[in-house]
Amino acid sequence: MTGSEVPLASPMFRLAYVPGVIPGKWVRIWNERLPDIPLTLTSVSATEAAEMLRAGGADAGFVRLPVDRTDLSAIPLYTETTVVLVPKDHLVAAADEVSVADLADDIVLHPLDDTLDWAGPLPGRPANERPATTADAVELVAAGIGLLVVPQSLARLHHRKDLTYRPVSDAPESRVALSWPEERTTDLVEEFIGIVRGRTVNSSRGRRPAPAQGEQQAPKTKPKPKQGGSGAGGARRKPAAGKSTGKNPRGGGSGGARSGRGGRGGKPGRRS
Repeated sequence: MTGSEVPLASPMFRLAYVPGVIPGKWVRIWNERLPDIPLTLTSVSATEAAEMLRAGGADAGFVRLPVDRTDLSAIPLYTETTVVLVPKDHLVAAADEVSVADLADDIVLHPLDDTLDWAGPLPGRPANERPATTADAVELVAAGIGLLVVPQSLARLHHRKDLTYRPVSDAPESRVALSWPEERTTDLVEEFIGIVRGRTVNSSRGRRPAPAQGEQQAPKTKPKPKQGGSGAGGARRKPAAGKSTGKNPRGGGSGGARSGRGGRGGKPGRRS
């Protein structure tokens, strides 16, 4: 089924996204290609995104992997750099890059909505209590209570003038994916998948602009024949009989008229 055959069964397309993801460019393309189907955005926490899709709260969503793919389909899109968020006067701020071992002596906060998949021991010393959200953890970093390891997009999202961040070379990375319920892979979901994957409007699944009804192409005009010349349609006309075709070869006037007396040319004779 091509994009031009997408049925308008749904009055809108509902898209969820987790913090740190900026869906603006994909939404703009959707609005250009499918202006008759509104797209609505819903922000959802990383821990609640999968359940929201299962419950039918959105048609598709940008989530952070891993997700349980038993009933959810997912297309990985990109991988983010992991950074540590620190106060600007912290020793880490003087480095270009750090490792997990460099954070061993610091308190490293691990909020309940942590998006990183730590397979081994958590870095740093644990805090007495885990913050509820990443936003709460950022406030504690600003208060000098600890450090926070997050995907770079979240560090940018919670930007503060008194904080900075540095890459962590050996920390787990966060992957962002487009996900949707497998049993509800609708035509509109397919349309959005094509947009996210960079499929052009003229591709096999893209929408092809239909010509306006009654619109006709302007007829092509034939080139006019050149005037003169020996080509087709440009034969020269013969001069009419008795007419001069140019100047007298002897320098006389038109029609060969002679000057002077007696029909001779040259100076006029003197009178006696």
